Amino acid sequence: MHRTPFTRRKLLATTGAAVLTAGTGLITPARAAGLAPTPTMRGGANNYRPGAPIVERIGGGGFWMRGTVRRAGDGAPLPGQRIQIWAHTTEGHERDWHSHGATLTDADGVFRLEMPQIVPAFGQPHGHLAYDSDDFKTVFLRPVMASASNKELEAHFVLEPA
Repeated sequence: MHRTPFTRRKLLATTGAAVLTAGTGLITPARAAGLAPTPTMRGGANNYRPGAPIVERIGGGGFWMRGTVRRAGDGAPLPGQRIQIWAHTTEGHERDWHSHGATLTDADGVFRLEMPQIVPAFGQPHGHLAYDSDDFKTVFLRPVMASASNKELEAHFVLEPA
């Protein structure tokens, strides 16, 4: 008869992770170590414009920038957070004022902003996003699209208190 060895991995997978609480003898569910903050990406702050206005849409639209904003540690969604977005698009360069706009996250920490199609700049189709308020540390992101023909790009922020 063949027996499958009883491994720690199998125990955790079948019974759920648990931790013996020191000194009490109580077993409690294991908890995640916490969600790490998003680091600022190199080149993310290029052509950033402090105070870009909150807008319904940048230019004529047709492309969607979307993502989430959560708190480091517990991962709680952060509503009402300002995210600035800018890019090199079919309607302008990323340094142009009309290529910049900001939006706020909803009750679930989700943001969405329609803008013109992103086109390659310096050989890469990419967007720029910034979180920059006094509540959390500033983060600049520069996500690159897999293809210049994509019609949306996602970026996710995990913010650390300032």
